[in-house]
Amino acid sequence: MNREKLTKFILQYGDELLGEQVKTIDLPALEAELSKIKGIGDKRLKEIMVVIEKFLDV
Repeated sequence: MNREKLTKFILQYGDELLGEQVKTIDLPALEAELSKIKGIGDKRLKEIMVVIEKFLDV
């Protein structure tokens, strides 16, 4: 394997590894943290969570 082929292989392998990474959000933990913000009541919190879930396609 020459240098060009090795470089191509390493870059392709790196791209595949990055593609496998999945970020997750703990929605109950997020909701708990948002509920601690002064001025956000239960009703507003539910509205916010609906928007977040819609954005994440949950």
